[in-house]
Amino acid sequence: MVPVAMTRARIVRAAASALIAAALAAGLASSAPATAASAAIIAPQQWIHVTAPSYVSTSATFTAWQLESGRWVRVFGPWTARVGYNGIAPPGRKREGDGRTPSGTYGFPFLFGVNSRPSGVAWPLCAPGKFSRCWRHAYRFDVWDDDPASPRYNTWCNVNYQSCGTAPEPLHNVPVYNYAAVIGYNLARTPGRGSAVFLHVGNGGSTAGCVSLPVTELLRVLRWLRPGSDPQITIRG
Repeated sequence: MVPVAMTRARIVRAAASALIAAALAAGLASSAPATAASAAIIAPQQWIHVTAPSYVSTSATFTAWQLESGRWVRVFGPWTARVGYNGIAPPGRKREGDGRTPSGTYGFPFLFGVNSRPSGVAWPLCAPGKFSRCWRHAYRFDVWDDDPASPRYNTWCNVNYQSCGTAPEPLHNVPVYNYAAVIGYNLARTPGRGSAVFLHVGNGGSTAGCVSLPVTELLRVLRWLRPGSDPQITIRG
């Protein structure tokens, strides 16, 4: 059974995403107030939109929005982000290794990086064994298990003392993971539905299924994100 609170949260986030999308389409998002009902119940105060012209496009428009006094105000963008080398998967169609970025709306469980936490980033350093809404350092022994047959599928894994599946994704990966945010895709860890989806530093090309930005833009975003604002990202083709 799905908890009532979780169901309500999903409905609220979907409604908020629809409000921003409608405002974007009308060109009014920087000034249009949220409805009285939405302003009262929306938990997220920060929202990122990554919108590609089609599902096969490898580039997308990146904008970031803040809810201020009942109005969604654009704070960053439009910028050009890169997505999967095979574009963006339609809803429910993302599969492991398909080279597509999943569409949908997701939170950010935690931030991480090969480099130290940048100055100005509000997310605290992760405590041992606690990795929610914090900054985690990526060491050479850290990987992301992307093996659908592994019991640790779609989780951070330490190769020194854990079995991390076949050919896991190295997290000590310079420069793309110098700074990154985990996108909360497939938190149920359904085998084969996709894993290791991040917002990370771009290398000039498309990604294997993530979203990337040039490092200067990404750092502006990471410094802007506030864990208490329940930031969300919506990805659409």
